[in-house]
Amino acid sequence: MTIRAFFRAAKVESAQPPYDTIHLKVLYPAQMSGGEAQRDQGIVPADPAQAPFPVAIFFNGINCGSELYQWLAVKLVERGLVVVTFTWIAENLPGIVGLTPGVDIGMWAPNTYGTGPTASALPALLGELERLQSEGLLAGLLDLEKVILGGHSAGGRVAIENAAPRFFPQVAASFAYGAHTAAPVIMGYEPSTILPLPDSLPMLLMGGTRDGVIANSSDRYGISNGDATTSVVRTFQEAISGGRNDCYLMLVEGANHFSIAYPQDPTTARAFLDEPTTQPEEDIRSLLAQTVGLFIDAHVRQQPEAVRALEQLLDTNNPLIQLCDRK
Repeated sequence: MTIRAFFRAAKVESAQPPYDTIHLKVLYPAQMSGGEAQRDQGIVPADPAQAPFPVAIFFNGINCGSELYQWLAVKLVERGLVVVTFTWIAENLPGIVGLTPGVDIGMWAPNTYGTGPTASALPALLGELERLQSEGLLAGLLDLEKVILGGHSAGGRVAIENAAPRFFPQVAASFAYGAHTAAPVIMGYEPSTILPLPDSLPMLLMGGTRDGVIANSSDRYGISNGDATTSVVRTFQEAISGGRNDCYLMLVEGANHFSIAYPQDPTTARAFLDEPTTQPEEDIRSLLAQTVGLFIDAHVRQQPEAVRALEQLLDTNNPLIQLCDRK
């Protein structure tokens, strides 16, 4: 399969210049044509045989470049998806400028949480998808009723918090790695509070048993410091009621906070807080990609064989899987 990408830019209406522009990279299944546009400008048409394409939007961790997730984007495009990663430089906190997944922190407050989206980038991203559906290489080839939200760390939290049809009816499922919904004590929550999730769509929540970033940040949420998995497990147990058998929890033995990011960039983010992995990193990434791909095939594309394959993957005695659950 040929995988290609192109770039777009979109304005965030709620943001102020110069921090009001998102830059998108759109990866898609392509078909080499040999045409003039391909030779002169590198423009390669999409492969219409695989359309319509579900679309996955991936939300990066804070100060994590979108290129760290391209390996996963490529694996998903190989399955016939279009994947959007993006770069947004903005104020994560007042006066602190960096790469952001787009978090409306004000919507985390006790009196506002759940009343509206926490994803400040998502409306602009969805608007750009509508434009792509009407013009350019992917015109008429997208399935905009099957948008999947995925992400890492804070971006994973954005993904699972905003998989809410009442806010974004286009969204069909969500997945996250190294994310949870523990409530920041500084915002007025009681220690050890887990905030609820929309709980109306399929969800895949993944974490690593060596997640040093979560372990060393637990005091923000009033959760015992040094624990890598409690907040992730409690999010699965307490933030959703489930009952449809389409929500999953997977803890990866020996994986750390940045196991989903490759190649890692030690010059930014908080990798210095992480613990070393204790399993081959390539094997960990392979498991993550396979699990995400099967989850999407099973619960977005409604492929019965993918449901069986996902169950088999999670039910085997895989030494990489420390814990799995479904509800």
